[in-house]
Amino acid sequence: MKNESTQERLILVTNDDGYGSKGIRAAVEVARRFGRVVVVAPECMQSGMSQAITMFNPLYLRRVSQEEGVEVYAFSGTPVDCVKMAFDYLLKDRCVDLVISGVNHGSNSAVNVLYSGTMGAAIEGSFYGCPSVGLSVTDHSPDADFEGAVYYGERIVRAVLETDLERPLCLNVNIPMGEPREIRGVRVCRQNRGYWREEFFRHEDPHGREYFWLSGAFVNHEPEATDTDEWALDHGYVSVVPVQVDLTDYARMPSLRRALMSE
Repeated sequence: MKNESTQERLILVTNDDGYGSKGIRAAVEVARRFGRVVVVAPECMQSGMSQAITMFNPLYLRRVSQEEGVEVYAFSGTPVDCVKMAFDYLLKDRCVDLVISGVNHGSNSAVNVLYSGTMGAAIEGSFYGCPSVGLSVTDHSPDADFEGAVYYGERIVRAVLETDLERPLCLNVNIPMGEPREIRGVRVCRQNRGYWREEFFRHEDPHGREYFWLSGAFVNHEPEATDTDEWALDHGYVSVVPVQVDLTDYARMPSLRRALMSE
């Protein structure tokens, strides 16, 4: 039985794979252990949308289902649109205790944090002063195994809710695929430095018009580093990276001042 404080909590769940994905059901499974759950998630797949917002098209919200402790809404916008809709309209008179974004089908480690709609939504939640957790599992399959994600997601969410952590707080959590007993534990680590090297594959449709499919591979700039999210995942650990939105390159500022401000 949930205690009174748990009953009073309100958890917002969203994602970028759409309200019907298996991963969001796993996120709801985690969230409902800590309080009432409201899901506001995209109507369809919105991967790779980062912090995108919808400005020049109408947006449509519909309630998909309602049961004890869980309401589910589908929204026609991006993941960030979903968070804005929740905080600024649907839940504007209610206190949200936590945002969970995910569970994403596929890792959001390293530079993926900048492209990810999952993390875009989590970061947006932190803008409202609400602790936010992005959960991803290293399996892109629509039928991915989320047992480990649920186990470690609950452990991390409990720590966020029950520990006095400084806000704003946004965590990028990536979980290796597999059962909990196969995962070695949790590592708090930093974002790996690297980039994606894309490749475009050209084809022609039946009308002779060319089209392209995007593919690519991740290039790791520091494969020997042992304090990164990529290393943690490669060695069977859950990676937890605290995320901040200040992108200022402070180390470069002195040389820029000398170059640009000297008389």
